[in-house]
Amino acid sequence: MKQESLHLNVNGLHLQVQSVGQGPAVVLLHGFPDTHVVWRKQIAPLVAAGFRVLAPDLRGYGGSDAPLAVDAYRLEHVRADILAMLDALGIERARVVGHDWGAVVGWLLCMAAPERIEQYVALSVGHPAAVARAGLLQYLRSSYMMWFLLPGLAERSLLAGDCYVMGRFTSDRALVAHWKRSFREPGRMTAALNYFRANVPRGIVFSKKHEPVRVPVMGVWSSLDPALGETQMRDSSSYVADSFRFERIEGADHWLQVTAAERVNALLLDFFAQAPHSAAPISSL
Repeated sequence: MKQESLHLNVNGLHLQVQSVGQGPAVVLLHGFPDTHVVWRKQIAPLVAAGFRVLAPDLRGYGGSDAPLAVDAYRLEHVRADILAMLDALGIERARVVGHDWGAVVGWLLCMAAPERIEQYVALSVGHPAAVARAGLLQYLRSSYMMWFLLPGLAERSLLAGDCYVMGRFTSDRALVAHWKRSFREPGRMTAALNYFRANVPRGIVFSKKHEPVRVPVMGVWSSLDPALGETQMRDSSSYVADSFRFERIEGADHWLQVTAAERVNALLLDFFAQAPHSAAPISSL
C-alpha cells in the first residue's frame, strides 16, 4: 500500500494531504489535537475496500501551514480548504468522515456544498443545532472550551509536565506520543487552540441557526466520551433532511477511531456500501 504525501497550494496556503489507494474518494478530517495520523487504523481497510483515502492535515496542524491570525482558523476558511483540495485533485464528489473539529467542518461542508458530498459520517460531534439544544449537561461537558480560550495559560497548561494533561485524554499511548512530537514546533499549540478562539465566541458550535443537511449521514457516538453526550448525536436526525443513521459504540473514549477501530471500520464500510453511487468510481485520479 503506497502512501503519497501531496503538497497542495489551496485557498492561500500550503496543505499537506496523505493520499492512498484508487477509486471513490473518502476524505478523513481530524480534529484537536490531531493530524492525519489519527486515521492510521482506517486507511488500510478503506483502501482494501476499493477507496482512495485523502487525509489532510488541517491548517495549523502537521505538515500544513499555520497562519498566525486567529481569524484564519474560522471554520468557513477550513471548509474552503477542503473544497479547494477536491477541486485541485479533480474530485467532483466524495464521502467525508469527520471527527471533533473535523466533524463540525464536515457538517458545514454538507450544508454549503451538498452536491460535493456523497455521504457523511460524523464521529463524536453532532449537528451544531443539535449540540446547541442538547441542554445544560452538554454545556457543562463543553466548559473546557472556556479554558482553551485563554491565550498563554491554555498553552502552558497543556504543554506542562511533558503534556501531562493531554496524556490523560485517551488510553492510546501511541496517539499521545504523536501529540507530544507534533507540538514541539513553536506556535503549533497556539494554532490548534485558535480553532476554539476563532469559532467558539462566534457561536459556531452552539448555534441553532444552521441549515438542515441534505446528504445521507451516519452519526457515531462512543459511551466514554467525556466531552459530548449521546443526546446531541441522536437528535442530529432532526436536522438531516436525507437519511440519518445513529450508532453507539460502548466502551470507547472520544478517540473512537483509535480505541474502537475495528467497530468504526466495520460501520464505515457498511454505511458506504449503501451509497446509491457506490458501484461507480467518483474520480479516476
